[in-house]
Amino acid sequence: MTIDKSALGFGSGDRAVYATNPWKSRGRLFPEEGSLTRSDFQRDRDRIVHTTAFRRLKHKTQVFIGPDGDHYRTRLTHTIEVAQIGRALARALKLDEDLAEGVALVHDFGHTPFGHTGEDALHEVLKPYGGFDHNAQSLRIVTKLERRYADFDGLNLTWEALEGLVKHNGPLLTKTGEGTRGPVPQPILDYCEIHDLELASYAGLEAQVSAIADDIAYNTHDIDDGLRSGYLTFAMLEEVPFLAGLMKEVRDRYPHLDDDRFTHEIMRRQITRMVEDVIGVAQDRLNKVQPQSVEDVRAASMTIATFSDAMAETDKQIKKLLFSRIYRHPDIMRIRAAAAEIVTDLFNAYMADPKLMRSHFWVNHISGLNDGAKARHVGDYLAGMTDTYAVRVHRELFDRTPELR
Repeated sequence: MTIDKSALGFGSGDRAVYATNPWKSRGRLFPEEGSLTRSDFQRDRDRIVHTTAFRRLKHKTQVFIGPDGDHYRTRLTHTIEVAQIGRALARALKLDEDLAEGVALVHDFGHTPFGHTGEDALHEVLKPYGGFDHNAQSLRIVTKLERRYADFDGLNLTWEALEGLVKHNGPLLTKTGEGTRGPVPQPILDYCEIHDLELASYAGLEAQVSAIADDIAYNTHDIDDGLRSGYLTFAMLEEVPFLAGLMKEVRDRYPHLDDDRFTHEIMRRQITRMVEDVIGVAQDRLNKVQPQSVEDVRAASMTIATFSDAMAETDKQIKKLLFSRIYRHPDIMRIRAAAAEIVTDLFNAYMADPKLMRSHFWVNHISGLNDGAKARHVGDYLAGMTDTYAVRVHRELFDRTPELR
């Protein structure tokens, strides 16, 4: 059967002139034939969803370690929430929703087991070899470490998807070549030697909405999880005027609401206000910049999809609340220390005896590597672990494994 491509309308839609056009992609590092039924950005998204790295997110920590309860967010549920918000923002601004969703779905691929604790521990042991950065690790996963296709390593994503992955938080280099937020991780620089992602420019708007969707998602669900855990109380939320206003609004309308419904009503209003704020700011900035193409967005001297000054202050206040009441709570810090011990122990054990990694691929490919390459190889293996797997193998290799509760 022959498909009439002109009758399908797949990947089509009412996009703005400044949106990224899937039919004008800069292509892939390894050229491929196009699909009859999907745009290139739809294919990117589908490849991301079918990876091992995506499936592993279900057993990787967001804030609360898995044993704490089944209802807390994991990296996977966080990622899905980011994708939903990112897609909503893309739709409102007439962007390519598939590209925005793909960037959102891939943005946390490089996270280690045990959240930022695992990342910090892995960075510490890898400091002599260039350190560890989860964003750079995400790039390594989709360009090298996922091994599924016959013709190439990685996923061979489009230039635009890789640009969004690397630059969704803004340019990594100034026009003079200086790092905008410190030294650029070497894996990103190495990849750009063969496939230049133009680190001194902004990413397209699809990546920008995914980045701000990440902030909206975790600001909201960390409050939700914090209330569930008991580390946060409604009284503590009153410290943030924005949240106090939302609570008053809900109480005035529903004076006898139970705590679970009350929490949900606050959270849904928080997401709505933040999303609407970003849309308003983006519309104002688009009117000022008047971009006629995605290249004009990249060349702009500002982030277009971001919070207003007032909402940025609210964002700062919420983060301060979360850090003081949850992320730096003594119980959480104790668990973080235990998780860091697990990661450090495993790294040292694998460096001393690579055969402990068990997998034929990981063991066979470490032979003959110099110390730096060997450490990065072990780091790649460790970063791919889930919380549950890391705990299990630690128990098998060591007499005592710290309790993560």
